[in-house]
Amino acid sequence: MDSKYEECLQACIDCLEACNTCYDACLREEDVKMMTDCIRLDRECASICLYTIDALTRQSPFDKKIVLLCAEICERCAEECEKHDHEHCQKCAVACHKCAESCRAFVA
Repeated sequence: MDSKYEECLQACIDCLEACNTCYDACLREEDVKMMTDCIRLDRECASICLYTIDALTRQSPFDKKIVLLCAEICERCAEECEKHDHEHCQKCAVACHKCAESCRAFVA
């Protein structure tokens, strides 16, 4: 296995976990309405990370396109999470940025 593949796969796993944690924590925030965009993007990002993990591990012929879409969604999720001071949002933003970087490096 090449290291770019391994890094991308691990970053997707870490991002999936961070997004699910953030999603769950956002639902428990006092002002859930304020967290709507964050919750929605956490779900989108977790879903694309899960799909990317699946695509990578079965060597999908579309893996590069899927990985690029994953990077794009991760960036959007990170931007949204950065707007909130909650620790779970900040941790999620870091994981999303790392995942986006790893995805782009994999394709490069």
